[in-house]
Amino acid sequence: MKFVLIGLAVVVAAILAIVAAVLFWSGAKLSADAQALSRVELQPLAGTVVRADAVDASGNPVPLAIRGNTLMPRGRLRAGERLDVDVVVRRPGWLSWALGRERHIRISTVTPSSQIVDRWPTASQAHVSLRFTEPVAYVTYRLPGSSARKIAVGGRETVEIAVGAKRSGSLRVSSAARTWEQPGQPVDVTWFPNATKPVLLARPAAGSVLSPLEPIRLTLSKPVADVFGSAKPTVAASRGRWSEPDSHTLVFTPSGLGAKLGSTVRMRLPRAVATGATIQWTVPSGSTLRLQQLLAEQGYLPVDWIPAGAGVRRTARAELAAAVAPPAGRFAWRYPNTPPELKQLWAPGQPNQVTRGAVMMFEDEHHLTVDALAGPQVWRALIADAVAAKHHSGGYSYVYVHRNVPQHLTLWHNGNVVLTSPGNTGVPAAPTQLGTWPVFEHIPVGTMSGTNPDGSHYHDPGIRWISYFHGGEALHEFPRASFGTPQSLGCVELPEAAAAQVWPYTPIGTLVTIEA
Repeated sequence: MKFVLIGLAVVVAAILAIVAAVLFWSGAKLSADAQALSRVELQPLAGTVVRADAVDASGNPVPLAIRGNTLMPRGRLRAGERLDVDVVVRRPGWLSWALGRERHIRISTVTPSSQIVDRWPTASQAHVSLRFTEPVAYVTYRLPGSSARKIAVGGRETVEIAVGAKRSGSLRVSSAARTWEQPGQPVDVTWFPNATKPVLLARPAAGSVLSPLEPIRLTLSKPVADVFGSAKPTVAASRGRWSEPDSHTLVFTPSGLGAKLGSTVRMRLPRAVATGATIQWTVPSGSTLRLQQLLAEQGYLPVDWIPAGAGVRRTARAELAAAVAPPAGRFAWRYPNTPPELKQLWAPGQPNQVTRGAVMMFEDEHHLTVDALAGPQVWRALIADAVAAKHHSGGYSYVYVHRNVPQHLTLWHNGNVVLTSPGNTGVPAAPTQLGTWPVFEHIPVGTMSGTNPDGSHYHDPGIRWISYFHGGEALHEFPRASFGTPQSLGCVELPEAAAAQVWPYTPIGTLVTIEA
């Protein structure tokens, strides 16, 4: 009996050993592969891979192809994409009776991704070496001003990019660790030359044109904290805030209306770099055409502006862009009976007295220096009014004086002749000059003095309703026995009642034409 039990134990042990061996040699698992999505490792008794299914993180099916013992995606996948994979292995017939016909291997995997090790490399011999965290199959990159390029790498961790003769610059790079992957998220790479001092690359480039609200990006060859510490550059002619998107970069974002049109933006660095301690840019001036468009829209001109499309949006950014690049459209006379003398003065897109007078009126109403120049302060005020939809409420006036006898003055306002009055212009020895000028001084009463043609001097206090328009020439009242002939020393003299009626219509900027 003892020997029988021993024999049974030996037999059972042998059977168990055979089962264990069968189970061991019929194993299967998934492992990484240098080219495929995954490799199926099968033991000699495992059987054959008959199907493989995968879904992405959203549950969408991902078609797979079985090539030998590898799994290859049938389409492009994103780098770093999570997949749930189910591989079906069919066992040999003699094993399927005992262990089941099929075996499922289920795993979650992530498609490989590669990252650039150093985004601020040093260039040498017109090439930049890019190092990746793992071998890459191909790289796409774009240099500023050029189209994107794609180069096959064939599984290298270091890639050489030709950048030409530029000693510093930037490019956008994306890579794929496998040929069946879409390129990953592009990253900006900035390269620098070897230098004893830190090198700074500014975008826009130092010395170039800067849009008023355009951010200024400074990228350093060394970490910002190592170069500037906690200090930030100071910016003249523009307000804004600093941000630090990465360890090597500072970005200045303008606030409000940004840098003034026609100004120079100067930036002083906390510490000198290889190119010095100061950087500057030029902000373009606003165009004459857009100046006229805004003055027309706001009621300072005798014309209306009719945009070709929807017009400029009432935002600071849109208005600043339009100031440099005016929108298309046309001007139209606001009143059907506009005097021909005034029409002859108008020139769209060109400097002219009509525009000059409108600028002066705008400056006076906004308490700016009245110089007829559309400088940075004028543009800021114009754009602020455009955004706020403000409108000049005084209407449009025009004065024209006929110097031929009988001399008379005509006051035109908003399409109507307000009055026509006889007046006196200058005597032959001191004639009133022909031409058109805007009123530059507007006072209810003052003293007028000067030199007579014979060399003597005059001093007349208490002259009323004065509007100076050309040097010492002005519209004003003056007591005379008659009007309509040359009697003044260059001014346009009017009866007091007429002068009092004209004066409220001739604020600073009103055009006065003296014609024969």
